[in-house]
Amino acid sequence: MKKITKRRALILLSIGMIIISTSQIVSQFFELPDFAKGSFIGIGIGLLITSLIFGNFKTVRN
Repeated sequence: MKKITKRRALILLSIGMIIISTSQIVSQFFELPDFAKGSFIGIGIGLLITSLIFGNFKTVRN
């Protein structure tokens, strides 16, 4: 696959964290089915892993 730019990788990283945290907060106040909890957490983790694997996080070397 193609590399994702650093900006898009950071956006994916933040969206994944927001999805995971939102699902945790919503499950505290409302009763969510296990399928919904697992789906939200799975999508969030998938976005996190995608951004880390395909992101362009090259360090600058002098």
